[in-house]
Amino acid sequence: MELKKLPDQELISQFLGGNQQAIEVLISRHKDKVYTYIFLLVKEPVIAEDIFQDTFVKIVNSLVSGRYKDDGKFVSWTIRIAHNLTIDHFRKMKKSNEIQGNSFESFVLNSKKYSADNVEEEIIREQIRNDIRNLVDELPAEQKEVILLRHYGGLSFKEIAEQTGVSINTSLGRMRYALINLRKMIEEKNLSLTFS
Repeated sequence: MELKKLPDQELISQFLGGNQQAIEVLISRHKDKVYTYIFLLVKEPVIAEDIFQDTFVKIVNSLVSGRYKDDGKFVSWTIRIAHNLTIDHFRKMKKSNEIQGNSFESFVLNSKKYSADNVEEEIIREQIRNDIRNLVDELPAEQKEVILLRHYGGLSFKEIAEQTGVSINTSLGRMRYALINLRKMIEEKNLSLTFS
């Protein structure tokens, strides 16, 4: 059977059984989501790439050592590892007093679904993405975290609650306030986030 068609759990089993290609398919399947999540937190392509690689090294080591318990939540487990490694990065940065600048300009979303669009539409689309990312950056840390985990990490509110150590209601409340704050900022800045 073609590896790309196998579910995550079967790919893990194949990898643990000695099939190295299975882990490559698994990483390839989830790389965009994981990298984007990391990048939106660190905003530096080189650092995001380092954390991304560390994430999958840790995943492979955890799989080989039997620390992963197959509960059908491979993606949320992966995002949690990426999140923790990103937090570790910020702690190290704080200790060494390094300050990293914004470089969203260097971040390009490679998406085939936009390839047929004309240049003007893509420029507008990219501006909208930049505006949204900048607005999310202005949110309080807890609200920003729930937006990133939900919309860029693809986690459910239950998974967000588990990862952040709060109740589901608190996660939902943070999302609600984040959306209210985003709407206010959009109105205050008179932004147009649609095609006109």
